[in-house]
Amino acid sequence: MVTNAIMEAKTHMKPQGDIGNMQAATGDLGNGAVHILTIPFPAAGHILPHIDFIHQLLLRGLKVTILVTPKNLHFLNPILSLYSSSNNIETLVLPFPSHPSIPPGVENMVGFPISFGPIFMEAMAELYNPLFQWFQTHPSPPVAIISDMLLSSWVNTLSSNLNIHHLTFMVTNANSTLPLVRKGMKKLSPSIERFAKNAVVPSLKSWGIIFNTFLELDGDKMEIIKEEFTELDRLGGPSSIPRDEVIAWLDSCKRVNSVVFIGFGSQISLTKLQMEAIASALEESRVRFIWGIKGDSQNMVPLGFEERLAGKGVVIKGWVPQQAILDHRAVGSYLTHCGWNSALEGLLGGALLLAWPMQVDHFDNTNLLVDKLGVAIRACEGLTTVPDPNKLARVLSKSVSADQPERARAMKLRQAALDAIQMDGSSYTALNSLVKTLSCIRK
Repeated sequence: MVTNAIMEAKTHMKPQGDIGNMQAATGDLGNGAVHILTIPFPAAGHILPHIDFIHQLLLRGLKVTILVTPKNLHFLNPILSLYSSSNNIETLVLPFPSHPSIPPGVENMVGFPISFGPIFMEAMAELYNPLFQWFQTHPSPPVAIISDMLLSSWVNTLSSNLNIHHLTFMVTNANSTLPLVRKGMKKLSPSIERFAKNAVVPSLKSWGIIFNTFLELDGDKMEIIKEEFTELDRLGGPSSIPRDEVIAWLDSCKRVNSVVFIGFGSQISLTKLQMEAIASALEESRVRFIWGIKGDSQNMVPLGFEERLAGKGVVIKGWVPQQAILDHRAVGSYLTHCGWNSALEGLLGGALLLAWPMQVDHFDNTNLLVDKLGVAIRACEGLTTVPDPNKLARVLSKSVSADQPERARAMKLRQAALDAIQMDGSSYTALNSLVKTLSCIRK
């Protein structure tokens, strides 16, 4: 089973509890609902789209148990609050397994470089035994498991030993997944090859694969994966500025598409030279902006920058209400690392993507959006690359001051995405089909 399930931008749930326009399912099937266990990977870029997907399952009447460790429980607060009166959502909180390379008390990858991914994968695999015991003692255990792609290797074994189905939730798209598993398509570095072997290949061996994408964008690659690699037929933290103040500042920007949003996800920390280059480009371009800064980069904002550009822009240190920003009419462009979650949020929000790919799937996403579809602009490239401030200033200025063919094409693609999540759209239909299939599973 290969299917797609894009979640509408406005329903994305943040740890602060920003639920937006979501409405909980009015029907509660209680004990009669098909029971599913979901296991997200402990990184914000994985947990948040996983929660969005859980929301869609709950809307369609499934019963879901979510496995988390204690210090990741706060990510679930919005969806637990939304479904507080429902019997169809439960949590399974298990202690985070100790690992010699992970400091005591740390349970997610916030603040850690991506190179720690395999270490967290190893730690999470130690949940196999306690999870197996939980299944054995549960009076009405789940009939299937949906896990993050990075957990597939051991969840495949677990589900096999429990004699139930396992589906993999892919936070990457099919376009960037295919080169990792199709020999000869692309030369892989040793580290990426290990990642493909330990994470992506086991994902394709699961009973079902769910991509967070939509057919009109990614359908051809999904079809290849379906035909060649499968045998069966896929919503926080502290912030320096309150969300309401950020939105109020955007509301004060009267011109549509006049603000540049700058953000590089939860895993990227810029160097001092990169921070200085962006700051210099912003000053030279004189564009209005919101700059979200996380991790070690928070201490590298050039001296006097915020004071000199007071009123012209907003610097947010810590958690950023990214979706709300990108959905605002004033935001016209988005300087992004082009991680898939961020790229989808930007497209759905109607912002012109200014791509600065840095690692893993960022380069494939940029190739798809810039070179193949022509809906984004390449602004820079490389994890340690320092952009030319003058060239970057021109890119920023042009992105909010002139009509660009990329914006027109992006708006057409955005409409295709919005159509996909409407009733009878490709993603809406795919989700209904997935739930129908899961509902036929009985122990």
